[in-house]
Amino acid sequence: MEQTKALNALEPFLALSKSATSSRAVADLITRATSAPNTFIFAELLQTPTIASTAPSPHHTLLQIFSYGTYATYCSTPELPELNSAQTLKLRQLSLLTLARQRRNLSYAKLREELGLESVRELEEVVIAAVYAGLLSATLDPARQAVQVSSVAPLRDLAPGAVPSMLSALTTWSDRCSETLLDLEAQIAAIRVAAVAREKERREAEEKLQMAVAEVKETEAKNEESGGKGGARARGQGRRAMMDIGNMVNSESMDLDTPDAEEEKQRPSKRKM
Repeated sequence: MEQTKALNALEPFLALSKSATSSRAVADLITRATSAPNTFIFAELLQTPTIASTAPSPHHTLLQIFSYGTYATYCSTPELPELNSAQTLKLRQLSLLTLARQRRNLSYAKLREELGLESVRELEEVVIAAVYAGLLSATLDPARQAVQVSSVAPLRDLAPGAVPSMLSALTTWSDRCSETLLDLEAQIAAIRVAAVAREKERREAEEKLQMAVAEVKETEAKNEESGGKGGARARGQGRRAMMDIGNMVNSESMDLDTPDAEEEKQRPSKRKM
């Protein structure tokens, strides 16, 4: 939406460029275009035959700076036209967009240096104006003396020669994504193999358990069958053996009790004596 708004704002100046036949008319057109409130994209204006024919005039260079340069570039380039207040604010805002794309945490000191601002208040006013213009979403952090940027509008033109470097960066990013995807696929395959192995072990363990249970039941059934035929005889023999052992224990206890009884009889007799 921001790009559409900026392109629509540039349309009148594209139409005027066709009738700008003198260098003075071109310079005036560039000044008006860069001073207008909603114009932030200038690549199409730079490509018009009338404007392109004025290169490398100071005004043409100034339009290039507004298209893809920064306020620091303007300050370091000699013999450029002086900026009015609207141009100064806009170029600082556009420079803020460029800086915000590079880092999302911008210190007050760095921004004041790059934007040529003397006070913190001036810096905060530029940032607030950029936010209200829809150029970026950001939060001022006076305590930490920093600007926290959350999003940046795509309102800067590409500099000549920037496409190859962008393609290189995109290729590197694509290769990194491909490597990550291969790693993920390998991990998924390993997880599936491990899951199959665990399922196989579970089934084997379950089969062994079922076989063990069947063997136990079979053994119990055989024991019950053998107990039914000779179990009564074995139980009878066991009872007789227990009775014999009990009789032996009782007889031994009786033999041990006899002397004690005689001693008890003798003790009272001694007392009588």
